[in-house]
Amino acid sequence: MSRHLTVMLVAAEASGDARGAELARALKKKLGGKVRFIGVGGARMADEGVQSPFDIAELSILGLWEGLRAYGKVKKRVEETAAMARADRPDVAVLIDSWGFTVRVAKALRAVDPGILLVKYVGPQVWASRPGRAKVLAGAVDHLLAIHAFDAPYFEKEGLATTFVGNGALAKDFSHADPRRLREAIGAHPDEPILLVLPGSRPSEIERMMPAFEDAVSRLKTTHPGLHVVIPAASTVTEAVKARAAGWPYRVHVIEDERLKDDAMVAGTVALACSGTVTIELALAGVPMVVGYRVGNITHAILKHLILTPWITLFNIAARDFVAPELIQSECTGPKLAAEIEKRVADPGLRRRQVEKQFQALDLMGRGGPDPADAAAKAILRLMAERN
Repeated sequence: MSRHLTVMLVAAEASGDARGAELARALKKKLGGKVRFIGVGGARMADEGVQSPFDIAELSILGLWEGLRAYGKVKKRVEETAAMARADRPDVAVLIDSWGFTVRVAKALRAVDPGILLVKYVGPQVWASRPGRAKVLAGAVDHLLAIHAFDAPYFEKEGLATTFVGNGALAKDFSHADPRRLREAIGAHPDEPILLVLPGSRPSEIERMMPAFEDAVSRLKTTHPGLHVVIPAASTVTEAVKARAAGWPYRVHVIEDERLKDDAMVAGTVALACSGTVTIELALAGVPMVVGYRVGNITHAILKHLILTPWITLFNIAARDFVAPELIQSECTGPKLAAEIEKRVADPGLRRRQVEKQFQALDLMGRGGPDPADAAAKAILRLMAERN
């Protein structure tokens, strides 16, 4: 390529920020110095040269009511993103996950530059709910990079060309993680149990999940005083998590260092996790978990009629079974979460069996496949070559 390729990467959540950073690294590896990045992202994308004009934490919106209240803010951020494209004229824009924000950005970018190549990286889960989004996406972008092998038919029937690249979360490598390093950092002996608490990556998730998670952990600390509590906090909510954890009547370790977060994943005895990408990472690390989730009551009442599967955790969907227990909405309470965690703290056999089933589900999802970031970079360069 004789000139610099300008790539716009847009991500609005912690998981998208990680995917964007991995994609930027893969493109730089293939193009050397002949690529520059603009766009919207978080700390990881910033490390790769994507300087976001605003903090993406404010875009991590959960629920229909919250989305309506934040509409003005989202609209303003969409306009700022479009203005960046108008000024820098990227060759391609890659819009990562975050349906509500990125589909609006796609339409705004098309208005700015009708000829821009628009690529959606991670499609909406139309096989689980709201299948009409496939048609909406087909009308908004040129190509979809899918992370699930079963995605393509839903979008291709609407005329959207789709390339399966695999799920980056499935490619996460824990071979360099050291559980002993984490135990030394928190002062835990080799035989003392560690509870990982992962309350989400959106501010609204912290608000909704923390009360039940706090109650569960308090109950567990009463019965297991030697239980070490570790929170590997997402960068988008670190300050909010630290502020809440500061008021807990027992010691809690909030981990910000990325290396120690990986160490924590492999050191964990059991995890209490908010539903999301982190459940795949925990499963890869070999940690049995209990999954909790809450949304607003109005959102939940609507979603009950839209969700097409009984599961919300991806590896449970792949296994078509509750490999990890899911306590959702009214079931997501301190006593019920604590009871499920208690079973796993007390029973090594149960932990072992759950980990084995989690591994089997990951295999069904494509664990061990090619590197998704590399596959995504290849697909983008192929699309650019075809267009040129």
